[in-house]
Amino acid sequence: METKQRILNQALKVFNKSGYGAVNLFELAKSLDMSRGNMTYHFKDKEALLKELTDQLWDKLTNGMVAKGIPSFQNLHHDAQLYYRLQKEYSFIFHDNQVLKHPLIAPKMKSLCDKIIKDIETAIAFSIQLGNMKEEPVPGVYNNLAVTSWMMMFFWSSQQMIRGDKTKEDGEKVIWSLLLPHLTEKGMASFKKFFGEDYLADMGEKFDQNMDSYLTF
Repeated sequence: METKQRILNQALKVFNKSGYGAVNLFELAKSLDMSRGNMTYHFKDKEALLKELTDQLWDKLTNGMVAKGIPSFQNLHHDAQLYYRLQKEYSFIFHDNQVLKHPLIAPKMKSLCDKIIKDIETAIAFSIQLGNMKEEPVPGVYNNLAVTSWMMMFFWSSQQMIRGDKTKEDGEKVIWSLLLPHLTEKGMASFKKFFGEDYLADMGEKFDQNMDSYLTF
C-alpha cells in the first residue's frame, strides 16, 4: 500500500475512534510508526487530511448513487443504503458538529442534504402520478415528510450513539413506516413486490396501546 493511502486509512480509523479535534499529527504519526516530518511530507496538516477524506467520501457518494432517471422509491432505497454505509465509514464527519461546520465540508453537506430532500419530494410526486401514493391530505404534509425522511437518514447513526442502540439496523424502516399510511392499494402492492412480505412483517415491535404500560403511580 502506498504511504499516502496508508496515512489516510489510519487517519480515518483514528478520527472515527477519537474524534477529529482530539487527534494531533504527532499521535497520528506515532500510530503509523513514522516520524511527524515524514507524514507531513504527504499531508502538511490535519486540514489536508480532512480535505482528502472528504473528497473520498464525495467520490463514493457521487459514483455510488443511482444516476438520474426515474425518481422511484426503489432508487431512493438504493441511495439510502449507500448513505447509511458511508455514515458508518466516515462517522467522525457525521457525529461532530464542528466538523460539519468546517468550511471544507459545510457547503458540500448542505448541497447533499438539499439534493436528498428534493429527490424524496420528486419521488413522492412521481408516486402520486403513478397512483402509488394518495393525494396530499393537508398542505405541507408531504414537504414535511420529505424533510423528516431526510432527518431519519442524516441523524440515524447519531441517535444510535446517543441512545446506546447497538443494533445494526438502519433507519429505512422508520422512513417507510411514515410513508406506508399514504400508499394506495396499488402502491402497497408495489411495495410488497419490491421488498417482500417478510420485510413488511418485520417493521418493528408492535405498538402497545395499553395505557397501563405508560401510567405510573
